[in-house]
Amino acid sequence: MTLAAGAAMWGLDRWYPVARGTGTWRGLAAVPGLLAILLVASALRRFRAAGTTVNPLDPDAASHLVTGGVYRWTRNPMYLGLLLLLAAWALWMRSAAPWVVLPLFVGFLTVAQIRPEEAALQRRFGEAYDAYRARVRRWL
Repeated sequence: MTLAAGAAMWGLDRWYPVARGTGTWRGLAAVPGLLAILLVASALRRFRAAGTTVNPLDPDAASHLVTGGVYRWTRNPMYLGLLLLLAAWALWMRSAAPWVVLPLFVGFLTVAQIRPEEAALQRRFGEAYDAYRARVRRWL
């Protein structure tokens, strides 16, 4: 899904370059790119320490509810990391057109992946997950 979004962004940049920026934008791409790497690495480390699955296609296999570290600020740090990588890609391309894909990516990811994961986690962890959802936002 992330690769498809990145490819769509590339296509928009090539065929509909709108408001092309300067080379400075490419340097700024490092900021969300590095944040993404740190966020995803931290989230993966938390999952591994808890001994639970990182497979987003099988949320029913989760053995522990991870709520510490970066999970104190966002329930989906790995997905937020992917969004930040796409933002870095958009900055690298220096065009306004690729930015159209980011809200579509968020919407699709929320409907197709996050909501089913949340339902599985609620079934698996019940009140503990409900309390976590009440105190930590989905994205930020």
